[in-house]
Amino acid sequence: MPHSNRAAFREQVRFLRRQFLQDGELPFTDVLTEEVLAQALRAIRGWLDRIFSPLVTLWVFLGQVLSADHSCRAAVARLRAHRLARGQRPCSAQTGAYCQARKRLPESFFADVACSVGRRLDDRADRRWLWKGRRVYLFDGTTVTMPDTRENQAAYPQVYNQKPGLGFPIARIGALISLACGAVVNLGFCQYAGKGQGEVSLLRRLWDSLRPGDILLTDALLANWANIVMLKERGLELVGRLNKAHRTADFRRGKRLGQEDHVVQWRKPTSIRSLDRQAYHALPEFITVRETRVRVLQPGFRTRSIVVVTTLLDPEQMTKEDLATLYRARWHNELDIRSLKSAMQMGELRCKTPELVRKEVWAHILAYNLLRTVMAQAAARHGVAPRTISFTGAMQTLEAFQPLLEFGATQDAASRVGLYHDLLDAIASHRVGDRPDRYEPRLKKRRRNNYDWLTKPRAEMKRKMAKGVTEK
Repeated sequence: MPHSNRAAFREQVRFLRRQFLQDGELPFTDVLTEEVLAQALRAIRGWLDRIFSPLVTLWVFLGQVLSADHSCRAAVARLRAHRLARGQRPCSAQTGAYCQARKRLPESFFADVACSVGRRLDDRADRRWLWKGRRVYLFDGTTVTMPDTRENQAAYPQVYNQKPGLGFPIARIGALISLACGAVVNLGFCQYAGKGQGEVSLLRRLWDSLRPGDILLTDALLANWANIVMLKERGLELVGRLNKAHRTADFRRGKRLGQEDHVVQWRKPTSIRSLDRQAYHALPEFITVRETRVRVLQPGFRTRSIVVVTTLLDPEQMTKEDLATLYRARWHNELDIRSLKSAMQMGELRCKTPELVRKEVWAHILAYNLLRTVMAQAAARHGVAPRTISFTGAMQTLEAFQPLLEFGATQDAASRVGLYHDLLDAIASHRVGDRPDRYEPRLKKRRRNNYDWLTKPRAEMKRKMAKGVTEK
């Protein structure tokens, strides 16, 4: 290992682990281990034992993305207060050293730790949290924006119909998320528009993270002929929604399994844009899928019926009702993305270069997975499913307990375990209401301030203001 002081490294590892309850006899304490951190650090070719070592920088970065105040100034202030409380020499209150330390660390360091934590948490999930003993993974895409700098615009251009100086660089991300525990096991990052930059392309970059026998739960866009074939070649199953733009369901055809439930063969499309001619002709002429229509009877739902498409063909192992319940669970994907973008404020990133933007995203994913680990610990302690615990409540509770966790690092093991149990009890008390048929109007009540839109670049508007020119 390249670290010049292994004792200091281990002390920093222990401190980082204790901040996320990776200590004592609690469950899931082998998610963030010294081996995981050491493996990620091998990509870094030596460093000095300065204040902002890689693990200290990682801890400060995690505190920054978990805090309501995402500024670097607040992050450095927390480190300064922490050092003073431990009787150490205070660091500078300026943010330059911290920003340079983040810049020195490679993107792979953050990505490797985030993916390792997500995968370990999912592997150790209680079998009672699985769907019929099978691991199900959700996939969906979303977008994030970042500061309007020249570097960000070059790497992730703004939307084409926005005028220069009025828009923000925008990137598309796609995440594979465990249905059982909510952990992100892998994530892709690309431009918002362009060839090979869509959600289908992102999924194909990530699906090697899945294992034979896993089930992928997706929306209609991804349930196409080519994806189903390539997933089956990898031993994966798919549950999605029929894309009516490309196919229609005719329940008079195929092998009837029940009312509006049949097995049918899909013919290969005449062309697949993402494949060359040789790869296209290597694919089979037909694939066998199951289609089942689900009627939506609850009031307030916009869709009255959907056709679920799946490669799970056995009607005895997976009934029509089972498939309907599973597809409805896809809504957890929307909630998980909302947790990342709204609760953790990842929707609007702060870094001014593409490399730091990607590191910021990975720091959010790592913090998210560590928080999911704490929620899994609370769920295991109280005998409930992790999905029944409030993510926002868990994040708020963990942030409130952080000073006690830092102080508890100097206490004996029994006192720390008691503090951990109190924290888990508080997290488990914040439960998600069981309101599956609730519906609300998609309207806003609170009015916002009525400011005009910025229609010209900010610098140009400021020059006109300095000259006393006002626009009507």
